[in-house]
Amino acid sequence: MRRAPRPPAEWFQAEPGGPRLSVQRTGSGGPPVVLLHGLSGSAHWWRDNVPALAEGHDVYLLELAGFGRAWRDRALSVTDAAHLIGAWLDARDLHDVTLIGHSMGGQISALVAAQHPERVRNLVLACASGLLESSVQRAALNLPRALATGRKSFVPRILADGLRAGPRNLWLSSRSLLTGGLQDVLPTLKARTLVVWGGRDALVPVQLGRRMSAAIPGATHVEFDRAGHVVMVDAAEDFNRAVLDFLRDDEQKDRGNAGDASS
Repeated sequence: MRRAPRPPAEWFQAEPGGPRLSVQRTGSGGPPVVLLHGLSGSAHWWRDNVPALAEGHDVYLLELAGFGRAWRDRALSVTDAAHLIGAWLDARDLHDVTLIGHSMGGQISALVAAQHPERVRNLVLACASGLLESSVQRAALNLPRALATGRKSFVPRILADGLRAGPRNLWLSSRSLLTGGLQDVLPTLKARTLVVWGGRDALVPVQLGRRMSAAIPGATHVEFDRAGHVVMVDAAEDFNRAVLDFLRDDEQKDRGNAGDASS
């Protein structure tokens, strides 16, 4: 499987001295696809997905304050992270965005889509948090099993990114995602939504993914039985195919509508 070279990054701040967002851009100049990592993640977690997505899209890889290149910064709450990403979308004046978020990134992406329906056309939620009812301590007990059920070759990257983020940022983000539930947000989403889950997810059980899909109007639900929590890594080819098929359906409907309008 081809992996994308890491593109150069730029920094975005909504206001001087405010929190930073790391942005990397690559792709072919097509409709924008924005990728948002989860707790302890980084842009590296999408390395098996970017080449497939970049063939027909502009791909933006975001790294949140406290993670990836921004590891020195204090982590934001899920609400503040959503506001910052919304400000970035406004500053870039991006439209018809496909927003793909994993885990905590999915939770934040759902908030962005709810707040900016005029910009986010498609939403992909990959093992998204937002419906968990647990404490930070209880959730942490599932980490060893989550590492055991995922792709073993990816474990060093998970550990390296987690160590770089540090215990303070991991604690702040964990506490925020567990107290910022999406129960009231999901029924309001207007974006076309694809919910993708790993059947062996030990951190956010697949039953929560099914609940999430049922709560979102018109959502499509896909599960990959042998994948764990980092579904876009564990089942990269299946994940890429599901996302591209989802986007292709939207493009075909657009062409059909255009043909009807011209006839």
